[in-house]
Amino acid sequence: MTEKLEKKMRDSAAMRWGVLALVAFTMLCGYFLTDVMSPLKPMLESQLLWDSMEYGLFTSAYGWFNVFLLMLIFGGIILDKMGVRFTGLNACVLMVIGCAMKYCAIAGYLPVAGTVLGMKSQVFYAAVGYAIFGVGVEIAGITVSKIIVKWFKGKEMALAMGLEMATARLGTMLAMSVTVPFANLFGTVQPDGTVVPHISAPLLLCLILLCIGTVGFFIYTFIDRRFDAQQSESEGEAEEPFRAKDVFLVMSSKGFWLIALLCVLFYSAVFPFLKYATDLMVNKYAVSPSLAGMIPAILPLGTLFLTPFFGGLYDTKGKGATIMVIGAVMLIAVHALFALPLLNEWWFATLLMIVLGIAFSLVPSAMWPSVPKIIPEKQLGTAYALIFWVQNWGLMGVPALIGWVLDAYCKLDGEAGSPAYDYTLPMCIFAGFGMAALVVALLLKRQDKISGYGLEEPNIKK
Repeated sequence: MTEKLEKKMRDSAAMRWGVLALVAFTMLCGYFLTDVMSPLKPMLESQLLWDSMEYGLFTSAYGWFNVFLLMLIFGGIILDKMGVRFTGLNACVLMVIGCAMKYCAIAGYLPVAGTVLGMKSQVFYAAVGYAIFGVGVEIAGITVSKIIVKWFKGKEMALAMGLEMATARLGTMLAMSVTVPFANLFGTVQPDGTVVPHISAPLLLCLILLCIGTVGFFIYTFIDRRFDAQQSESEGEAEEPFRAKDVFLVMSSKGFWLIALLCVLFYSAVFPFLKYATDLMVNKYAVSPSLAGMIPAILPLGTLFLTPFFGGLYDTKGKGATIMVIGAVMLIAVHALFALPLLNEWWFATLLMIVLGIAFSLVPSAMWPSVPKIIPEKQLGTAYALIFWVQNWGLMGVPALIGWVLDAYCKLDGEAGSPAYDYTLPMCIFAGFGMAALVVALLLKRQDKISGYGLEEPNIKK
């Protein structure tokens, strides 16, 4: 009887995909806030008098606590010991708290004048809020990854991960495309008819969405509790518990480190790029600031369809390591063409963004479902946490590096009090990360042949 009940849950397509919809929506809300400030960079400079270095420091705050306080690693250990319900709910609460602090800082409800630790007070408080949010959204990410493995192991796991990533990228697309119009919608109309955007309005929208996403995850916990009860009844024996030494077992795997390095190098060439992509469109391709976010929004839009497609391909045909190599090659080509002084037209930038969207779909669709082939399930939370921790070094350091490079070497004479920038050097830096990612992807493919991980084999066994 219990076997039939469990079958109704995990083996029920409606139940599996319903669970995925709940947790994926929570991640959509998180990713909306992650990138909501990117289209606002010109407004931060003109209205709040931030410079590129301050914007880069603020953006790098995403990884402060995860990297230096090891919060992400602790989160992974807690996930393996306490389970997805406890860890996921606490991650959602941290996201809400961080978003609230970030909103209060930008809206002026926290001190604006003076400095804290050498930073403008407003920049500091916004950065701390973003850092708290970063802990929450990263732990939520590893929790959702383990939830998908839990519900889809031996089934459409890569497709499910692809759909979850696609839904999360929808949050990024919304952040890029609706943020400026939303800020203008609640802006102040001047006597001459111009509109001064309300910078904090999109952040308030993020806060509301995160509260809704937390409710969605709370609903999931009831489903998961019932699933665990049925599973323990049918199996009769609990899985061997997670032990502290499992952390060292994870870290002793060559495949784990290659996946972690590929993750940090690849994402360092994508997510920090998105933080500056809108500004790139304004400065190099002369796109209107009110429309510039629409072109970077194409990248996550493409992933809505392509990530699940490539994930489904991995499930049925395999070739995961090969997919990662192809994605890295495409990444290099796009950033190199962004760096070259040719075809400075909006349509060419749009074409490059479409190709980047394909690369951004290829690598994650194969990378994340490959981790359970290398690491045992009871250690997955810790493994994903360590990979995300390594990734956070890039998400923290690269935006600050690009901001410093822009201010130190790329500043031009702008108009109307707004600085202008030459993005050639930053794009060369992003291309360099792509080249390093290609080398690691080739090493991972070689290691797969040596260790027999099965990365080239399909996930669904006939």
